[in-house]
Amino acid sequence: MPELPEVETTRLGIEPWIKNSYIESIVVRNPSLRWPVSIPDYVLGQKVLSVRRRAKYLLIDLDSGSLIGHLGMSGSLSIVTSNSTIKKHDHLDIVFSDNLILRYNDPRRFGSWHYHDEDPENHWLLRDLGVEPLSEEFCGEYLHGKSRSKLQAVKSYIMDSKIVVGVGNIYAAEALFLSGIRPTVRASRLSLDSYRNLVTSIKLLLARAIEIGGTTLRDFTSPSGEPGYFQQTLNVYGRDGLPCTKCGAKLKRAIISQRSSVYCHNCQGYRSMSIADID
Repeated sequence: MPELPEVETTRLGIEPWIKNSYIESIVVRNPSLRWPVSIPDYVLGQKVLSVRRRAKYLLIDLDSGSLIGHLGMSGSLSIVTSNSTIKKHDHLDIVFSDNLILRYNDPRRFGSWHYHDEDPENHWLLRDLGVEPLSEEFCGEYLHGKSRSKLQAVKSYIMDSKIVVGVGNIYAAEALFLSGIRPTVRASRLSLDSYRNLVTSIKLLLARAIEIGGTTLRDFTSPSGEPGYFQQTLNVYGRDGLPCTKCGAKLKRAIISQRSSVYCHNCQGYRSMSIADID
């Protein structure tokens, strides 16, 4: 699934092409995505004011209301012209008056497109989301305070979109490694200093991934068609049984909330755990 850096890379790729352009038509070839696609005719003729990101959602702000897009498991957006060949999974075109098309391709059809005529932050998909991980609001004090009654593992906690958005499986695993925190430790047992280190690691990893262009796993490519290369710097994700990049010990795997999580038994962390958390 495209993670926050991939979505931000997509936003940065498409905004220069469609900002200040006018929508000429909407072509829906297959409305059966995660939810049925229903975009009203009165978006036609409207101007794109901006392209924003909230969590993993893309918000295309218009003169009136916003289009809300999610890439799902395998979706991608590209900028094409009217003479471009239509591919099998090209389900949606947003056609602009300057002969450019924003085309949505989604082999698995888990993505979604909605229109909301008010503030998109109040749409049912977005209104209960937590803070943005690259914002000032996201800090060690925030994570520590929210965690005091949490019984789940810290990895599940930081992947909860009602706490903080966009910290998916890849970046959660990598941030915990950089912070020296074992993913299985109970969230309520971590100290304020541990959470400060974890926030620093999350912000560093996400910013670096956005700069590089995202993490290419399975299907993701940027709007330019180029893959991201952050996966070449992964320390633990997908490396079960391989040597730790820091100490050389064999990496272990745990199942946390039905997700696989790889960690280093040596580097991730006795100092942040009680004796009950150590395997």
